Amino acid sequence: MLSKFQNHISKNLSFLKGKKLLLAVSGGVDSMVLVHLLHQLQFDISVAHCNFNLRGDESNGDEGFVKSFCKKSGIGFFVINFETKEYADLHKLSIQVSARQLRYNWFNELLEKEGFDFLLTAHHLDDSIETFLINFTRGTGLDGLTGIPQQNDKIVRPLLIFTREEIENYAKENQIGWREDSSNASDKYLRNKLRHKVIPVLKELNPGFSGSFLQTLENLQQSESMVDDASRIVYRKVVEDIDNQKKINLSELMVLPNYQAYLYQWLKPFGFTAWNDIYDLVEAQSGKQVFSEHYRLLKDRNTLILTEKKEIDKEVYAVYEEAENSKIPLKISVCDKGDITFGNKDCIFADKDTLKFPLEFRKWEEGDYFYPYGITGKKKLSKYFKDEKFSLIEKENTWLLCSENQVVWVVGKRADRRFSVNEKTQTIIKIELK
Repeated sequence: MLSKFQNHISKNLSFLKGKKLLLAVSGGVDSMVLVHLLHQLQFDISVAHCNFNLRGDESNGDEGFVKSFCKKSGIGFFVINFETKEYADLHKLSIQVSARQLRYNWFNELLEKEGFDFLLTAHHLDDSIETFLINFTRGTGLDGLTGIPQQNDKIVRPLLIFTREEIENYAKENQIGWREDSSNASDKYLRNKLRHKVIPVLKELNPGFSGSFLQTLENLQQSESMVDDASRIVYRKVVEDIDNQKKINLSELMVLPNYQAYLYQWLKPFGFTAWNDIYDLVEAQSGKQVFSEHYRLLKDRNTLILTEKKEIDKEVYAVYEEAENSKIPLKISVCDKGDITFGNKDCIFADKDTLKFPLEFRKWEEGDYFYPYGITGKKKLSKYFKDEKFSLIEKENTWLLCSENQVVWVVGKRADRRFSVNEKTQTIIKIELK
């Protein structure tokens, strides 16, 4: 196994050589074998151990075992104790999710603080099989069937080509001690049920199951790479990235026979899970939305618009003639008639005597109206938005500049003629977006 591991590093993970490595070590057989292999090959390693305080004396025994091993072997050792159950109760999370959050937050802190180049974990082929089956039973896309990735940024998993049996045999042959986690014997968790009841049957049906599965993973990973390539090509034709928004052109998308697959590829990184709702959104009325935790997808006529979820700012800001407010993107200055220009929506010119300072800078509200420059009569903002074909997002992001609650400017869109410069104007105020 040592030579196979060395060849694997040289062929696929050569970037680890000469780097400062942090190993996540629980004390179980897989992590202890990982330490042994890297120590034998004289890599620059240190060990990080988490005590989650979930198994009483057993947890403390694991900590003592790993600490003692590192001391005897001359390996750097870091340890942390977590009150995992309290954290889970406080954040309303499962114990498993809480433990994962706690350990990876700490690992990332160690990487940065101690200058480690990579974090290595001891996930192996059987872990990848279990992950495949868990995702398969819950429903997933191609990405959920490609196993545990060999590398995620600074996290590297060099044992994924080895089975649990290979690892245990190596530990016994080299008299490597390890600790057994009693919770691994319980079928309380889905992963353990698959490990104890399903996977042994698969291996009984096909004695070469592990090797076949590894080949299947490689095939699926190549297929995923091909899908990603196609997704990027179509993305450039169908999606427009502008103003922190992604706009998906439905006319371009719907000519594709497998458009749902493209939507899945593009939107899965944003935490969406209600895929049927998203697919229905394509045919829905304008204004319909689907939400993930941090994002929303809006149907607007012939477009799907992806934006980050944000609270609407309902604050009313005072705008003074002299002092500037860093929260308000406006600049006010006095100018001459010769400085007046036309056709720039980011700038208006107003008669100072018609303005009552401080002006107000606020979001539009239902019932607001103005007298658009260039047309007769007044117009409700809601009607103006409809005529201009504003999306819901554009409406939400529209600011007004008001004088005593009269609209002076639909900011960046259109001025109100009541405040415009005329032949009687004595002082001209220039108001522009910064």
